[in-house]
Amino acid sequence: MVEGFIGVDVGSISTKGVVIDRQFNLLAGRYLRTQGNPINSIRRLMQELSGQVDSNVRIVGAGTTGSARRLAGVMLGADVVKNEIIAHAVAAGQFYPDVQTVLEIGGQDSKIIILRDGIPVDFAMNTVCAAGTGSFLDHQATRLQIPIEEFGGRALAAKNRVNIAGRCTVFAESDMIHKAQLGIPADEIIAGLCDAIVRNYMNTVAKGKEIRPRVLFQGGVAANVGVKDAFERALELEVTVPEHFLVMGAIGAALLAAEEVEDRESRFAGFRVAETEFETRLIECDGCPNRCEVVETCREGSVIDRYGDRCGKWSNMEK
Repeated sequence: MVEGFIGVDVGSISTKGVVIDRQFNLLAGRYLRTQGNPINSIRRLMQELSGQVDSNVRIVGAGTTGSARRLAGVMLGADVVKNEIIAHAVAAGQFYPDVQTVLEIGGQDSKIIILRDGIPVDFAMNTVCAAGTGSFLDHQATRLQIPIEEFGGRALAAKNRVNIAGRCTVFAESDMIHKAQLGIPADEIIAGLCDAIVRNYMNTVAKGKEIRPRVLFQGGVAANVGVKDAFERALELEVTVPEHFLVMGAIGAALLAAEEVEDRESRFAGFRVAETEFETRLIECDGCPNRCEVVETCREGSVIDRYGDRCGKWSNMEK
């Protein structure tokens, strides 16, 4: 029997999951669109992972991360629930012990993690504006009727690079349309967009950070070789894209779970989560002027988690 650890990373755009063994080999992995419904995406993820995992694999630990990590943790019976910074840093350090900088651009946000001797010592996130994130690139690919998978190659094929305003999604799109109306080739506009994404990242997320090699580029946008090339131009450093760049957060959650359950039994609910009905609802507490918005999670009609209150009146009820 092979012992495995499951890691789940639920973001606003995508839901990722992996199963690793004790030697940290990837046994299964899946990347799905969240589509505005994390409960359904988590259930679909568990169903697909169960189909990838051999019958001789027994899950002995589970971890969750991402913006919906609390919800995912409650649904799965996770042993550890950690933020994306820790999860990405742990995964990066596991596969690349010499990493000192992690650049991560996902579907809706971007972040930088500074590591020294394997320990994260600084970080920054940009969750305010979608400029330069995966969702913005997807939108531009759809508008230009170019498959997003071809964006990076088209950028590298450009003979010239044009300047595109990158501080705002609205201005960037307007500038791209203006350049197209001037007759500028699409390849050159895409190359300019890749440069703008990196310029925006360096000015907002990485500003003031000491970027040292090795530099890893993770998250969905790392699939775009045009953005990777733009980072290397801006940093004048080699940028490494890990083999499992799409699911590094999930791998980090699985690694943290392995550490958490070293001396105890796992609380993992099992792959039957895929067939279980879950529901979340909001309750406004009128017990005091704070009027806290309490998030209530139910499984098969029974409340299994409450949080969001400041005083603990509702969350302590479950404990």
